[in-house]
Amino acid sequence: MDINLFNLCSGLRALGYLMILLFLAIVAVTYHAVIVLTWGPMLLRGGVYSFLAFSIILVFHILLILLAWSYFMVVSKDPGSVPQNWRTVREEGLEAGVSSTLSNCVGSEASASASTWSSSDGSERRPPIGYCTRCENGKPPRCHHCSVCQRCVLKMDHHCVWVVNCVGARNYKYFLLFLLYTFLETTMDTLVLLPRFINFFAEAKNHSSSPGNLAIMFLAFVLNLAFALSLLCFIVMHASLLLSNTTTIEVYEKKKAVRWRYDLGRKKNFEQVFGTRKALWLLPLFSKDDLDNIPALQGFEFPTRLDVEA
Repeated sequence: MDINLFNLCSGLRALGYLMILLFLAIVAVTYHAVIVLTWGPMLLRGGVYSFLAFSIILVFHILLILLAWSYFMVVSKDPGSVPQNWRTVREEGLEAGVSSTLSNCVGSEASASASTWSSSDGSERRPPIGYCTRCENGKPPRCHHCSVCQRCVLKMDHHCVWVVNCVGARNYKYFLLFLLYTFLETTMDTLVLLPRFINFFAEAKNHSSSPGNLAIMFLAFVLNLAFALSLLCFIVMHASLLLSNTTTIEVYEKKKAVRWRYDLGRKKNFEQVFGTRKALWLLPLFSKDDLDNIPALQGFEFPTRLDVEA
């Protein structure tokens, strides 16, 4: 009896649903500690204390809304799937001499950034088509098979158990914004809970707060500090990948290349993920013009350095 070990990876999706519940629990604990126990009561003190408390509560809720919005988008948005019979459709288009998005897509993957290449006998041939033996379907450029989702994902970066989804061409921006707003939220929570944490042992000794409230304060501070520090590392890593137009999977491939063919310069690399509308850069949204005019956002077609230089 043959057992496909890759099929067992799909069980990790069940872990992802538990991670969503954990995420919601952390948000609830933090909200109770920051708003209910610490800064909410400060609104009634008046003067500078009320103004400071109002400012902190306002920023807290703005970041929380942006964080939750980005999280919902990265969880619910399809990172990009390969249509059925993609290879067959592309081959038929080539045979008919039709210039289609799919044929351009493969052309951009070629190292010479052209639709044909020369063989040893001088004849011209089309570049080889990627093929996934598990999906039994063609593979567009930068596409990889996810063993957890059991499908090929366009411009796959990685599978994230926290969002029960792959991070790919069509939800990478949402994932980056989720990292950013979570980092800002947890950093702010750590700072505003620090005074109470410093007085934690004094309050415990004097019994000035209930054991339950003290436990929530301690847990919220430690969790937010831990997430802030770990997310800082992820943000630095993904900022480097973003500005070089590289995915986590492509890092090793990039090291072997003399010049990474998808590196168009920092500005264009950024726009390949966030779009050109500056007003929407910090929101988990895309303008219709960007979706229509930036093929990389759809995940099938990617310009290369030679395209830009030409």
